[in-house]
Amino acid sequence: MDLLFIGLVSFSILLLVISFFQRDRYRDIEKDIEELSMNVLQEHYQLKKRIRVLEEELMVNGDAPIQRTAPVRKPIHEVVKNQVIALYQQGIPVEQIAKQSALSKSEVQQLISKLQH
Repeated sequence: MDLLFIGLVSFSILLLVISFFQRDRYRDIEKDIEELSMNVLQEHYQLKKRIRVLEEELMVNGDAPIQRTAPVRKPIHEVVKNQVIALYQQGIPVEQIAKQSALSKSEVQQLISKLQH
């Protein structure tokens, strides 16, 4: 009986030690998703910037100016909200967060103020 007990305890200790050396797959997946979302946000910002430059060029070269309507703001997606909060908690300035997330500074500040309340 004692031999069985000692064997089970040593086996459990062995399993505990092995568990410390295994990689956490979910942490890797979470990191990959976070990087992917940041890349998508940065690409989105770059595309918006390019479109703005093209619109300005068309206005300069065209005969009639392009009439802009007021942009309709869609609700901010949860992934973007989480990303803004994560960047803020890392100490990134609001201006940089706004550039990376393709949000305005006021939208970023609103999200941060909701976090602080």
